[in-house]
Amino acid sequence: MHVGTFAAILAILVGNIAHPVPRDDTNAPLTDERRAVDFLKHYFHYNPQGMKNDFEEKIKEMQRFFRLSVTGSLNSETINLMEKPRCGVPDVAAFQLLPGKPKWTKNELTYRFVNYTPDLPVNTVKRIIQRAFNVWSDVTPLEFRRVNSRNADIVIQFAYRYHGDPFPFDGKGNVLAHAFAPGSGTGGDVHFDEDEKWSTNELGISLFLVAAHELGHSLGLDHSSDSSALMYPYYTYVNTINYSLPYDDVQGIQSLYVMIWSFLEKLHFKGSPGTLEKGNDVFDWHGPTINGQELLYDITINETALIQNIF
Repeated sequence: MHVGTFAAILAILVGNIAHPVPRDDTNAPLTDERRAVDFLKHYFHYNPQGMKNDFEEKIKEMQRFFRLSVTGSLNSETINLMEKPRCGVPDVAAFQLLPGKPKWTKNELTYRFVNYTPDLPVNTVKRIIQRAFNVWSDVTPLEFRRVNSRNADIVIQFAYRYHGDPFPFDGKGNVLAHAFAPGSGTGGDVHFDEDEKWSTNELGISLFLVAAHELGHSLGLDHSSDSSALMYPYYTYVNTINYSLPYDDVQGIQSLYVMIWSFLEKLHFKGSPGTLEKGNDVFDWHGPTINGQELLYDITINETALIQNIF
């Protein structure tokens, strides 16, 4: 899947279910090599006890993922990238779905706030988060509704350091937030590091860009190696006025939550909402719509066969 321009800042460990990556809690200054070992352990599943050349191979894997010069050495380009603010989810592929392709099995999802950052007015935070949800609902059948109930699907929290899960934040910079893949319990939840300075613009960390990225993980997306994608691991500010989801991200999210036209195109249908054409035949279509576009959600094998038989 691919996504908009923004390097995420999150901490999710990718296994059968994605979770944020635990971090070493130390105040000791890091050498370049120690920093690289810590980075590769967190984001590329590096085992320091492995083969002698594993470190060099993991450096190369990291350099390939981020489209750097592949040298296998800790050159300045590689070290500088490691030090930038980013998401804590492991970087294992481009256009990625989280392992096991976790996704929500319903169209309407609820969310609630545990608290709000003091950096911005409460109503501003509410508007920003709703707008971040809209980035994804505009291109999928999903709808998001804020509730006060404790059993909301997605729980949003601003927190310092240790905050009730096994994945403490690291202070200002580096990991900005983390999220959990779809599922029960903490599934879908999003946590923001309160040590960051959250803002509505480039003077600080854009809450909108980070939230939109994290919600991509909450819906089942992994990172992209496309630096213009929203799901790129590193944070980069872009103008958020009239922001629209980049194609890479649209492709990714719609691979989980199918838009009907992209599906029907695979069956060699053409047309526009309300009308379908195949060969010389024209059919009326009155399926569910969103933003004027017909949708088909959660297509099963039987439903696919039924559609092919109908047309």
